[in-house]
Amino acid sequence: MKRYNESSKLIDKEKKYSADEALEIIEKMPKAKFDETVELHVKLGVDSKHADQQVRGTVLLPNGTGKTQKVLVFAKGPKADEAQKAGADYVGAEELIPKIQNDNWFDYDVVVATPDMMGVVGRLGKVLGPKGLMPNPKSGTVTMDVTKAVNEIKAGKVEYRLDKNNIIHLGFGKVSFGKEKLQENYQVIMDAIIKARPAAAKGQYIKSISISTTMGPGIFVE
Repeated sequence: MKRYNESSKLIDKEKKYSADEALEIIEKMPKAKFDETVELHVKLGVDSKHADQQVRGTVLLPNGTGKTQKVLVFAKGPKADEAQKAGADYVGAEELIPKIQNDNWFDYDVVVATPDMMGVVGRLGKVLGPKGLMPNPKSGTVTMDVTKAVNEIKAGKVEYRLDKNNIIHLGFGKVSFGKEKLQENYQVIMDAIIKARPAAAKGQYIKSISISTTMGPGIFVE
């Protein structure tokens, strides 16, 4: 609590900062015992209940996320071999279903599947869906090019998507990155979100932006 309060004193709650200023404040905050993730929260003026107002996509962060993502690939035969060569952490097919359904096995951050495996993966929809792990062609995780998918995820490709409150939450680096690298990652994500504006979105598209660390207070950005 003490560290949170110390950090809060650096922020004027009534003010909106530039991204540059916000990241400067984060650099000045008292450090946690671990390298905190720097998080972005963007509230959009869309209604995610409507299919034509969904905002979802992926972006390759120039400086990565600071965390190596563990990848599970559903594939068979030559594609399974290819996934293993590409550096996937886990590769399998039907035999993984009971492990995920019954043993609550979630030791991975991203799931990739070849299109022919989607019938199998579909059976896990109720388990993977709520965790945001369901492979999806839009995010490049349903693909025959498993090498590219695994390489990009390992290099720092992240997915952004709306939650039910029309907010995108995304970690975009670590405090240790320093202001410049975080600023580069931030810019790439914001450009992607702005570009992804649905044609059906009316009025103000970006309602609010805030940046925070894992354990720190939010800083509103203009």
